[in-house]
Amino acid sequence: MARAYIALGSNLRDPADEVSRAFAELGDLPTTRLVRRSSLYRTAPVGYDNQPDFINAVAEVETSLSPLELLRAILQLENQHGRERPFPNAPRVLDLDLLLYDDIAIRTTELTLPHPRMHERGFVLLPLAEIAPDLEIPGHDRVASLALHCADQGVALLESSVP
Repeated sequence: MARAYIALGSNLRDPADEVSRAFAELGDLPTTRLVRRSSLYRTAPVGYDNQPDFINAVAEVETSLSPLELLRAILQLENQHGRERPFPNAPRVLDLDLLLYDDIAIRTTELTLPHPRMHERGFVLLPLAEIAPDLEIPGHDRVASLALHCADQGVALLESSVP
């Protein structure tokens, strides 16, 4: 089984519910198990500001799906939630990004691993640091160290997953 990390985000309909439902749906993918989930975080939009704030989180999964099979499965989940792509950084019902898949590095037209901008995005790093602080992002640093530089990115803990 491979270990993969997936970023979740939503800012349409009921974003917290969309992300929470997606956590469960990730665990229902074929030969995939949800290992851990981060808390929910409220995040200011990036790239296109004229839209509602996002709810973001990160999931850790174990899977026997290949990286490309996992990518296609999470894109299908986005479609089932009604994801549309009218323009870059548009508001969305559900956004799922494959961040890391074991130590695999891939660069194709369909998939780039590790995710090319994850090391600079607070809405990814802060939830990821909650569940995998010692994880190393290849070519960069440990997640916890990178997350320290994201305090000014408008990311705030919304709901803690810790009881």
